[in-house]
Amino acid sequence: MAQTAPPMGAPPPPPPPFPPRHHRSFAGPIVLIVLGICFLLLNLYPTFDPFWAIWHFWPVILIAVGLGKIWDSYYYREHPGQAPAISGVGVGWIIVLVFFILAAWNGGRWRERGWNDSWYRGWNPRGEISHYSQQVDLGGAKTVSVSLDMPAGQLNLNSGSGRLLESDFSYDSSDGKPDVNYSVSGGQGQLNIRQDSRHINWGHDENEWNLRMGGDQPMDLDLRLGAGQENIHLDNLNVTHFTANVGAGELRLYLTGPRTSDLDGEIQGGVGHALIYLPKDVGVHVEASGGIGSINADGLHNEAGSYVNDAYGKTPHTITLTVHGGIGQIDLIEQ
Repeated sequence: MAQTAPPMGAPPPPPPPFPPRHHRSFAGPIVLIVLGICFLLLNLYPTFDPFWAIWHFWPVILIAVGLGKIWDSYYYREHPGQAPAISGVGVGWIIVLVFFILAAWNGGRWRERGWNDSWYRGWNPRGEISHYSQQVDLGGAKTVSVSLDMPAGQLNLNSGSGRLLESDFSYDSSDGKPDVNYSVSGGQGQLNIRQDSRHINWGHDENEWNLRMGGDQPMDLDLRLGAGQENIHLDNLNVTHFTANVGAGELRLYLTGPRTSDLDGEIQGGVGHALIYLPKDVGVHVEASGGIGSINADGLHNEAGSYVNDAYGKTPHTITLTVHGGIGQIDLIEQ
C-alpha cells in the first residue's frame, strides 16, 4: 500500500527514537589507577608483597565479580533501557583491588602471627634463593675506596668488624651471585661489591645483603642502590667522603657518633623516603632540596638556606652533606 504524503503545512513527523545511551563505566580507569598505585607501592616499600595476598585470596575475585553480575542483572531488569554510571562488576573489581592492597599491606604481620604460608614461600617464579658469605682482610692498605652496586633488595651495612669486610648474601639465583673483589696497590685498597641483575624487578625482591665493615683507615664510599630498603650505619667508620645514588624505597643513614676527621657526603634520592640521623656534638651543615616532597629538620635550624646544628663551627671536625631528593620526603634527625 502506497504511503500518503503529509498534508501541506503539517509539521514533519518526529524522528525515530535513538537507542538508549549507555554511560561508559568508570571501572576500567579505576582499575588502572589502583594497579598503578600497587606498582608504586612495590617500589616504595619492599615489604609490600601483593603476590602473597593473591596466592591466598584469589577466590575473592570470583565472589566479588559474581555478586556484581547478579546486581547488574537485577538492575537492568528493574530499569530497562538505562545503564548505571558504574556497573556492579566494576564495583566488584574496585572492592577486590582495595581488598588485595590491604591484605598485602598486612601480610607481613599475618605471617608473623603464624599464618601457614610455607607452600607460598617455596614458590619462586624466578629462581632458587641462594646464600654465601665472604670475608676480606685489609691487606696493609692505608686508605680504602669502596664501590657498592646493588640493583634491588635490602642492604644492611654496619660497623664493628675485625676485618675490612664480613659479608653475608641472600640472593635470587636468577640474578646471579654478588661479586666481591679487593685489591691493594701503593697502600690504596679498592673494594668492589656488585651484582648484575638479569631481570626487571616487579615486586618483592629476595636480595638481602648483610655487610659489616671495620678498620681505622680513612674510607671513601660510592653507593649505587636500586629499589629497596637501605640501612647504612657509618657512625663508627672513618668515612671521609661518600656518595649515594638511591633509587626507589627507603634510606636510613646513621652518621652519629664521634668523628676523627671531616666527612663530606652527597646523596641523590629517587622516589621514596630518606631518614638521615645526625650527631648533636659534631658540627653539621646540610644543603637539602626536596624536589617533589618535603624536608623536615628535627633539631637543626635554617641558616642562609642551609640546615645547621648548634655545634656547627664550634667543633674540630664537620659533617657536610648535600642532599637532593626526587619524589618523597627527607627527614634530618639530630640525635
